[in-house]
Amino acid sequence: MTRRPVLIDLDGQDMARPDTAPAVPDETQGAAMQRLAVVASHPPSPLARWFWSLVVLLTGFVVSLAAWDYVTGLLARAPVLGWIATVLMGLLLLVLVIIGLREVSAFRRLRKLDALQISARDALVSNDLKGARQVISALERLYAGRDDTAWGKAELAQRQGDMLDADALLGLAETTVLQPLDQRAMREVETAARQVAMVTAFVPLALADLITALTANLRMIRRIAEIYGGRSGTLGSWRLTRGVLAHLVATGALAVGDDLIGTIAGGGILGKVSRRFGEGVVNGALTARVGVAAIEVCRPLPFHASHRPSVTALVRRALTGLFGTS
Repeated sequence: MTRRPVLIDLDGQDMARPDTAPAVPDETQGAAMQRLAVVASHPPSPLARWFWSLVVLLTGFVVSLAAWDYVTGLLARAPVLGWIATVLMGLLLLVLVIIGLREVSAFRRLRKLDALQISARDALVSNDLKGARQVISALERLYAGRDDTAWGKAELAQRQGDMLDADALLGLAETTVLQPLDQRAMREVETAARQVAMVTAFVPLALADLITALTANLRMIRRIAEIYGGRSGTLGSWRLTRGVLAHLVATGALAVGDDLIGTIAGGGILGKVSRRFGEGVVNGALTARVGVAAIEVCRPLPFHASHRPSVTALVRRALTGLFGTS
């Protein structure tokens, strides 16, 4: 029996052609940083706050009661061991009190930076020379005893008498005192962006990019705060991070556009050749955006005489050579 070819008439039907096929979706959209921003910036509900507050209080009460029963029982059975346990418990409480005081001090320093920045902005808007001099005095008190600002403070003290308006006086403070701190802060941003990009591109493990992005951004924001005098503690760092990411989400600065990748050397090519490399470039760029926002939040003076750091320039310096680009 001879088999003959079967012809199927396709008249009237749409034929699938390569030129009409839908485009492959671009997945290099910084998923790790997007998820991190959404999780960190989302404010907890009042019910969730009550729940976690009660959990912490109940856990502390149960642990304290268990420790009290253990120490009193040990004192009754073996007085020497009981007194040793009592001394250790006292030392633990002392350390907890010191940690609490440091956290309170960290919150106060962060509020001081916020107040100083607001006062400087008001002095610039109203051209208030008296207010600007008060800002300069507060800035000198903030950086008193810091060797890395000694030259800038000396230059500011020598030349501030020649400044006759708020704009010139605050601009002098920026270029003398804050410019070296800005350079240090930008190096921290470049380091964090490089780390996030490298781990995202070269470590294909589930949640590895998200964990790296979280830890790198927390460490970056904390170091930036320390550079500008914030000295944020653990709780202060998390609150500062939430504030920075919430600001970025609210302003849409974390939305990735073609201009972001196109301006980075090799970024567009990497996104087409390797999804992981493209994702690494985007996550690094978004980390740089978070870093620039952290600089703006932690800096005691708003950017006026000095230029705001460029995200594109930071990412280019951070990623040059990392993926074989130039």
